[in-house]
Amino acid sequence: MQPHLFTPLTIGSVTLRNRIGMSPMCQYSAVNGFPTDWHLMHLGARAAGGAGLIILEATAVSPEGRISPFDLGIWSDDHIDALARLVKLIESLGAVAGIQLAHAGRKASVGRPWEGGKPISPAAGGWPVVGPTAEPFATNYPIPTPLDTAGIAKVINDFAAATRRAHAAGFRWIEIHAAHGYLLHNFLSPLGNDRSDEYGGDLRGRARLLLEVTDAVRAAWPAELPLAVRLSCSDWTPEGLTITDTIEVARMLRERGVDLIDCSSGGIAPGITIPVREGYQVPFASAIRHDTQIATAAVGLITRPEHADAIVRNGEADLVLLGRELLRDPHWPLRAARALGHDLAPPPQYLRAW
Repeated sequence: MQPHLFTPLTIGSVTLRNRIGMSPMCQYSAVNGFPTDWHLMHLGARAAGGAGLIILEATAVSPEGRISPFDLGIWSDDHIDALARLVKLIESLGAVAGIQLAHAGRKASVGRPWEGGKPISPAAGGWPVVGPTAEPFATNYPIPTPLDTAGIAKVINDFAAATRRAHAAGFRWIEIHAAHGYLLHNFLSPLGNDRSDEYGGDLRGRARLLLEVTDAVRAAWPAELPLAVRLSCSDWTPEGLTITDTIEVARMLRERGVDLIDCSSGGIAPGITIPVREGYQVPFASAIRHDTQIATAAVGLITRPEHADAIVRNGEADLVLLGRELLRDPHWPLRAARALGHDLAPPPQYLRAW
């Protein structure tokens, strides 16, 4: 029998050649939002390695939405041609090109991880950050400016404009980043949002910005192309978001034309202990898939081919996204196919080694 991991997945007009995707992973190697040769090498290698879906890293919809000065950007029409070059490479190698649209919110304006990842002062080239309230991410982080009505409208318009640019660049998959403590998750979580207006209060109020962004993206994105949302399904503390909350949010998103929930967790505040272990987030993908009837992607310490195949075979998720494992091994899908007894050939340039 063909391993379930290597069966095609069709959403709308897009068919992935298998159920393996590369999770968005920031490379902190862009220049003024533009990709560099590093991105060509990094993304092309994973597409050549056999993944069915390659999702570009968190790509900022505005300059102030960058995590670091070295993030990819899609806030200008000038970015379209450079991103289109990445799309052309990925698709030429048999994978579907996706992009994650993001706004870092109060976690913006920090340095690269290998340079300490500390907040950048305005004198050193940093920029003002925004959020639902004036509460900083941590004690050493800048105080964000709370978004008013005009600021919220700008965020929504920025996501919509970025969506149109993504379509112009040829992407066939969009993911809205609403996880890991960045702007949309910051609004969604009670740990990050104590507003008293229509963008705060109960779960539906806190979800309002995410829903309005989703409506704007869906309206700007062709109906036949997949739209995904990455959620932090749990804040890993009883005071924060729980899987029960996230199931309800997933229902709201499904009603607005979202096709898949990318099920991650955490990131809303420092100091929260997360019980990291193999496949620790898979139960979130399974619960959302079964309780809301929406497709899900599982992510998080999935490293063994047999485990990834079982996730799909057992109906826990429709898609398996790999992050660090694909950093370690760009050819993981080819190796997984061999381990599972499936015939997945490499690019013809590598056949002599097969």
